[in-house]
Amino acid sequence: MEKQAKKDVILKVENLRISFKTQQGILHAVRDIDFELYRGETLAIVGESGSGKSVTARAIMGLLAGNANHESGSIFYQGQDLMLLPEEAFHQIRGTKIAMIFQDPMSSLNPIMRVGKQITETLVLKMKISRRSAKQKALELMREVGIPEPEKRYYQYPFQFSGGMRQRIVIAIALANNAEILICDEPTTALDVTIQAQILELINKIKKQRNLSVIFITHDLGVVANMADRALVMYAGKIVEYGLINEIFYNPKHPYTWALLSSMPNLETTDRLDAIPGTPPNLINPPKGDAFSLRNKYALEIDFEEEPPFFKVSDTHYAATWLLHPDAPKVTPPKAVLDIMKKGGTLNE
Repeated sequence: MEKQAKKDVILKVENLRISFKTQQGILHAVRDIDFELYRGETLAIVGESGSGKSVTARAIMGLLAGNANHESGSIFYQGQDLMLLPEEAFHQIRGTKIAMIFQDPMSSLNPIMRVGKQITETLVLKMKISRRSAKQKALELMREVGIPEPEKRYYQYPFQFSGGMRQRIVIAIALANNAEILICDEPTTALDVTIQAQILELINKIKKQRNLSVIFITHDLGVVANMADRALVMYAGKIVEYGLINEIFYNPKHPYTWALLSSMPNLETTDRLDAIPGTPPNLINPPKGDAFSLRNKYALEIDFEEEPPFFKVSDTHYAATWLLHPDAPKVTPPKAVLDIMKKGGTLNE
């Protein structure tokens, strides 16, 4: 991918390949992806389950499962390739510079430890401050993320908090070490719609206040419509389209992006949502050509034979689809996508 000029790159992923050893064979979860994260931006990584989004995030965090194999590629942070660092050095960066929140906050919390102590332990161990100072800092963080009555709730256990409040505690822990990068892996999926909106608003607010760089992983483009600056669309371990969030919504080019947009709930539409036919390919034996071709009603003959390169749509927008080849037939996107495209405008106003 081409690098945008005059941008401060805080994280750079190059030609990353991650596979997993399974009983059935080698599963190729992430296949030669590269992208950059700019300082102060929110980058959305969007795609169905199994597209490689979470594996990419876990590789950045150094949290890959034991059966994972880093086949090739680099992840650069402040000029260091994280994939080459000793475990101790990687752990230090993970604990202080790059933080992550997960879909289920209970997976990040100790159920038998008071939440206040879970925040202070992070501060004492990583920031090397006294326990008294750590408690005051923890209370400040609890207020910052919107926990009411922090002096009282400091002594409570995770089970005494709602799902939304538990996620706020996890965010507080992530912020405790003044991280520069926050990775959010489906952080609102387990929450009801009202609480989802509150958590998204909180992430947006904290991002602006602290000038954080955010990677937001989701299967739902609608979730990031009003908070992301750019989006990467992933399918079968590859990035198939990337661009500014307005470009992805209002000028999408890859049929898979069309499919995601067509399946996105919309309060204004009266039409039935389109389900994406079929299932993602088996990445133990990745398909030849465009991995989406078997589910793509717009597929050309070449899609089954050759993997498409990235075609330039604009300086910030690229898509890997043969439909953008000069000799390809002109294809009209589905009605749901056309309806979104007709709106135009700017999402992030």
